[in-house]
Amino acid sequence: MRLLLFALAVAGATANGQTLTGKAAVSRDWTEDAPGVSRRITVDDLPPPFATDSIDNGPRVVGRPATAEPRVPPGFKIEQYASGFRNPRFLLTAPDGDIFVTESRADTIKVLRDANGDGKPDVTETFATDGMKDPFGIAFYPPGPDPQFLYVANTDGVIRFPYRNGDLKARGPAEKLANAELSSGGLLRGGGHWTRDIVFSPDGKKMYVSIGSYSNVSDNKTEADRARIFEFNPDGTERKVFAWGVRNAVGIAFRPGTTDLWMSVNERDELGDDLVPDYISSVRSGGFYGWPWFYLGNHQDPRHKGKHPELASKVIVPDVLTQSHVASLNMCFYTGEQFPAEYRGDIFAAFHGSWNRKRRVGYKIVRVPFDKSSGKPRGDVVDFVTGFVTAEGNVWGRPVGITVAKDGALLFSEDGNKTIWRVSYTGAK
Repeated sequence: MRLLLFALAVAGATANGQTLTGKAAVSRDWTEDAPGVSRRITVDDLPPPFATDSIDNGPRVVGRPATAEPRVPPGFKIEQYASGFRNPRFLLTAPDGDIFVTESRADTIKVLRDANGDGKPDVTETFATDGMKDPFGIAFYPPGPDPQFLYVANTDGVIRFPYRNGDLKARGPAEKLANAELSSGGLLRGGGHWTRDIVFSPDGKKMYVSIGSYSNVSDNKTEADRARIFEFNPDGTERKVFAWGVRNAVGIAFRPGTTDLWMSVNERDELGDDLVPDYISSVRSGGFYGWPWFYLGNHQDPRHKGKHPELASKVIVPDVLTQSHVASLNMCFYTGEQFPAEYRGDIFAAFHGSWNRKRRVGYKIVRVPFDKSSGKPRGDVVDFVTGFVTAEGNVWGRPVGITVAKDGALLFSEDGNKTIWRVSYTGAK
């Protein structure tokens, strides 16, 4: 009976194209998820701190059930692209169409190549293991069709490998950018939020590296130079803080055709089920986003009562709020031409899934639609790929990395069962 009720709930949500607002958007759990279901959350919808207890409810990751299939909107098809990875995290599409994968905990970068164009990789090579320490974000430099380097954001610094289109193995040893070294005594110590993302400005003149906080909400000396997005020259010189008070920007990306940097952020825990929302937002140069003393504008974290009143009016409210604790990881802008035109320029983001919540949220791929006339997000978050939670509440997939393939398909990694999935469009344009 439970399975039947779950199936009916999902089918009903899909058929109705349901839009959740207010308390429903904030509080309802994974049983409401289905492709096309939209959530619109505003600051006014949120409860006060400690409205519910803080719950330690990490997912029980299980093998993929025999009948389990991720769900996608009508007209789309999803299929497993590749499997057998050790810890697939970040994905990056090379100019020639190769797919680069960071296996972070294995300190490895792999390359996948679809040589015959059938939508499946038939070549898998280890690109590099040299110089790695929990690698996550990777980026080609300079931007454009003919990169000369692959940059890698380790947890303790930035390295780069010489690269030319078509390389399946690094053509030289890792070069450490001494000026962007993040090790002890330098810009950053490892530990805490260990992932680092890296991108270059469209003109190739600046490099951006996101660094998460060490703790949940501390403001002691371990947080020096943490919870920030830094700007550098491509050689690692001239470091400056581009944005701060950003607890953990796991994903950063430039909006195509603009110089606007965007971020996907994990906010703080232990204020209750529905605080504080994660978010996806443009990044203002020099902007302060509140962590750890404030959140979402002038809302003081009660664990820092009375601190830094001079900053209260400076806290930026992000563009798009998600449910709390979804663990929004990587994001990308849809730049392909395979999907219908309405998807072009929208954001796709990977939600790794909650632990600090009584009822699960996350474990899916979502779309952040943009208004094509204004160039700004509509404000809602729309389910795109769901189905990674079983009827019993167990989890068999945890999305992490996401990229647009050269043919316009969407690829995403999930580290629960260590696979990569491919979403393609097969319906009428």
